[in-house]
Amino acid sequence: MATPTLDAAQSGTFHIGGDLPVHRLGFGAMRITGTGIWGEPGNPDECRAVLRRAVELGVNLIDTADAYGPDVSERLIAEALAPYAPGLVIATKGGLVRSGPNEWSPDGRPEHLRQALEGSLSRLKLDHIDLYQFHRPDPKVPFTDSVGTIAQLRQAGKIRHVGLSNVTIAQIETARAIVPITTVQNRYNLTDRAAEDVVEYCARAGIGFIPWFPLATGNLAQADSPLAQIAQRLSAQPSQIALAWLLQHTPTILPIPGTSTVAHLEENIAAASLHLSAEDIRTLDGLAQR
Repeated sequence: MATPTLDAAQSGTFHIGGDLPVHRLGFGAMRITGTGIWGEPGNPDECRAVLRRAVELGVNLIDTADAYGPDVSERLIAEALAPYAPGLVIATKGGLVRSGPNEWSPDGRPEHLRQALEGSLSRLKLDHIDLYQFHRPDPKVPFTDSVGTIAQLRQAGKIRHVGLSNVTIAQIETARAIVPITTVQNRYNLTDRAAEDVVEYCARAGIGFIPWFPLATGNLAQADSPLAQIAQRLSAQPSQIALAWLLQHTPTILPIPGTSTVAHLEENIAAASLHLSAEDIRTLDGLAQR
């Protein structure tokens, strides 16, 4: 098999909100932080190199959040990439606060979301956010209050497009009655398809679906597994097959695999040039664990 081309453009293009074109294989910047997504990374120079290499390889959608670090991921993105290349979309999120490694608490209060957005603008060195996502509904705050605040910030010109994360179809529809929703980011991968109904809803509505934790292959990657057999036949890694499956599942899926090393980044980008046969797809579809 020929050496895969390293070009995210081979994943195809999706227009966020109809007017913001991005290559479908993006980069998730959660992992360019310390253990437990807390504090500084062990090798910040390598993390900045990963970001620069991602852009070199055609990635023009980078997803982050103020909660990653907190603040660390956004700051490193600006250090590595600002001033940003034309067409590079930096998507970020607000609505979670951190008290320590692997600890996440929702905060959807309007005053917090306004403060969070201003902090992201400052760290990212931007005058507006192309895609701002509500990180997680807060059970202590009316969902419509949180989304309404983000809609007001969009109306003020601080946000171009609005996305949601960790939501149900009912919540998406509630939000769409307040403001146009252009993306949804829920957990979804080859082994965890609990969000399949949301994936299908987004495909019908033309909403970009950004799967977080896209590379969970686990036991499916064992040597005698169907996933490993497909990978071996295509001279690929199981994780690359998992990404290729996401890209071929629906044309509205925008995978954002993350890493803190250039070598792993390049491995992920190579998945954009993989093509799975109809038989491969049927086999992988049969591995669903809903």
